[in-house]
Amino acid sequence: MSDNTTAEKSWFLTDCPRDAMQGIAPQIPTDRKVSYLSALMKVGFDVLDAGSFVSPRAVPQMSDTAKVLAALPETDTQILAIVANERGAQDALAHGRADILGFPFSISETFQQRNTGGGIEEGWRRLANIRNAVASANRKMVVYLSMGFGNPYGDPWSPELAGQWAERLHGELQVDHLALSDTVGLGEAHVVESVCQQVLMACPHMTVGAHLHGRREQAVALMEAAWRGGCRHFDGALGGLGGCPMAEDVLVGNLPTELLMDAPTQWGGAMKPWDREALGRAQRLLDGLLLGLS
Repeated sequence: MSDNTTAEKSWFLTDCPRDAMQGIAPQIPTDRKVSYLSALMKVGFDVLDAGSFVSPRAVPQMSDTAKVLAALPETDTQILAIVANERGAQDALAHGRADILGFPFSISETFQQRNTGGGIEEGWRRLANIRNAVASANRKMVVYLSMGFGNPYGDPWSPELAGQWAERLHGELQVDHLALSDTVGLGEAHVVESVCQQVLMACPHMTVGAHLHGRREQAVALMEAAWRGGCRHFDGALGGLGGCPMAEDVLVGNLPTELLMDAPTQWGGAMKPWDREALGRAQRLLDGLLLGLS
């Protein structure tokens, strides 16, 4: 098989236990998080969204992120941590375990205020500073373009607007990895495909991924829509847990990772060498973790 053919078949999957756990009210013991995430680290995911360096008042469940990340095993899976401001980025970089930092930047003024305590202008300023710090530390960064597939607040939105923001982020802040995020589960398949196409047309050299929310029965169709739109980086959460606390439909969580793991083989994507034993262990640990909190 030629290198070009291999590249055409390549795709990447991030599992997001941080997104799955952050909205759970009872505090999950740190040792249980470490056991669960350690199993996930051995499944073969490209990236694990493992925690966030944010205010413990804002997201109490993530207050032990530093301890959790320090205890995770070294595998081929890269660790991603979310930050919302310069202080969080400094803490993440000083900690040293995160390979990738993620920052949520919304094209919705309303949601940016709700999510990070500052509007789009303030978010842009923070992102510029964080981007410089990440580059200086020789780390990688992904920007989550939240409200990327719709807006429930009445703010301006269109696929073209998403493309314009992607172009600005790439051209002015040198952002080279963007994750289009369906924060409240609004994206229907044709919208997902259209937005991915618009963003990739605007920024053909940018790495563009899809962080989608939806019901379990929608998962593969939404992933396929993003694939048709040109995306090859995808996010999910084992069991389909998580999602934005502001979503009106409590059934709309992250796309279940277990349904995404083999789906791209239907569309020409490569079969990945998953460790099924580690996956089964992670699923059992997740079931036990949730049972212990009920």
